[in-house]
Amino acid sequence: MVIPSSPQPIFRIRDLSKSYGPKQVLRRVSFDIQQGESLVILGRSGCGKSVLLRQLNGLEKPDAGSVSFDGIEISALSERELFPVRRRIAMLFQGSALFDSLSVVENVGFPLAEHTDLSAAEVRAEARAKLELVGLKGVADKMPSALSGGMRKRAALARSLAIEPEVILFDEPTTGLDPVTSASIAQLIRTTQRQLSTTSVIVTHDLPLAREVGDRVGFLSDGAFRFLGSWEEAEASDDRQLAGFLAGRFEEAEVA
Repeated sequence: MVIPSSPQPIFRIRDLSKSYGPKQVLRRVSFDIQQGESLVILGRSGCGKSVLLRQLNGLEKPDAGSVSFDGIEISALSERELFPVRRRIAMLFQGSALFDSLSVVENVGFPLAEHTDLSAAEVRAEARAKLELVGLKGVADKMPSALSGGMRKRAALARSLAIEPEVILFDEPTTGLDPVTSASIAQLIRTTQRQLSTTSVIVTHDLPLAREVGDRVGFLSDGAFRFLGSWEEAEASDDRQLAGFLAGRFEEAEVA
């Protein structure tokens, strides 16, 4: 399923397929992602959401098909060739992936220290600024173990923003968080996207989050998109599986 798009989308995915042994996880998936939009990808566990997300920055290679980012076919690049592309595409992992041996400010400044010529003082100043951007002023010198789950998510987002990426990929950003904290993370994702004009792709089971942050929604099932469009179109769709999922009727969604 290919949705009509502008002439130069930031991502162009065509006939993407991926299998692990006999299990085919993605089946000839084709779609575009527009620059500056926020695309939410929904679906049940095991439907291929996270696998699809990892294709977008080359963490995994497809068995067939292509992934192009800003006109560059990244699915054909080597690890070394992917390096400059990945500086433009940040990924927020499900478990936050903070370094436990580094302070919060050192975690946020890590990509700057590794990939720029900034001085140590400049790195620290930039890292503190990003922490303030995500509402974490005053925790710079704490260790990750001293932070709550929501604060760790915010710190991970600050680290993702450190190198000022054009795209941020979010893998289940509210997993393990209570509803109030999840709502604050959703608001933060939307606010930072608008302030920084980033393109966002969010994989999630969290429907309130999805509705808060998504300009468009894709519903992945059995390795392919059953639906890809606006929320208004999703609500009006006569697809029973999509309707069941949006209503939380998971058993119905499975068999429809």
